[in-house]
Amino acid sequence: MAIVVGYVATIEGRAALDAAVRESRLRGGPIVVVVSTRSDDSPERRADLETALAAVDAELAGQGIEHEIRLLDGGDVADDLIAAAEETAADAVIIGLRRRSPVGKLILGANAQRVLFDAPCPVLTVKPDL
Repeated sequence: MAIVVGYVATIEGRAALDAAVRESRLRGGPIVVVVSTRSDDSPERRADLETALAAVDAELAGQGIEHEIRLLDGGDVADDLIAAAEETAADAVIIGLRRRSPVGKLILGANAQRVLFDAPCPVLTVKPDL
């Protein structure tokens, strides 16, 4: 069983990755880092993302955490996370949420909402410490 984490190179993505590391240590399973790119990402953005993922890979390896990084091109973020959870029989999916305005708190992001409703396992949402 694995911990699937949706990763973006932001403070929210970092919070999700940190939570995945904690859960992996508690449960003893590997981490599957899922990164969905957009088809219109610039070459510079893509290079920055690959640099960030190399750092994540080195960090997890340095901590002795079994992991896999899935860089998926042009797909739907929610579908990618749900598919990874199904394929790995995941114990949990972890996603980071950003802080929202009072009005924004009434509406959860569409991708987060789909993952919460459609994932085949528990979903842990985390916010970064600010």
